[in-house]
Amino acid sequence: MSDLESLEGAKGDTLTEVQIRAILAQIDLDVMNLLRDGKLAALKYSVGGNAGATTDRAANLQALLAARQHYQQLLSTLPAWELSQGVDDDPLTRG
Repeated sequence: MSDLESLEGAKGDTLTEVQIRAILAQIDLDVMNLLRDGKLAALKYSVGGNAGATTDRAANLQALLAARQHYQQLLSTLPAWELSQGVDDDPLTRG
């Protein structure tokens, strides 16, 4: 499947708490793996060889931390309580 050119027309449901927590866990894992290499300084690398985009680990770390902050804020805006009410339409159980 080819990459999207824009988000126009893209739709999705609101993320659940479980989904947000899974995203945060993945970001935490990515940060840990990036830091474990121990070469966070000014090392630059490219994606797809010399013709691909270049970046450095510090920029990737900043991007991951910004994404983590975004999802953490999103998680904190979820309601702490979720209420539901059922209606019993069965005439045998109604008094």
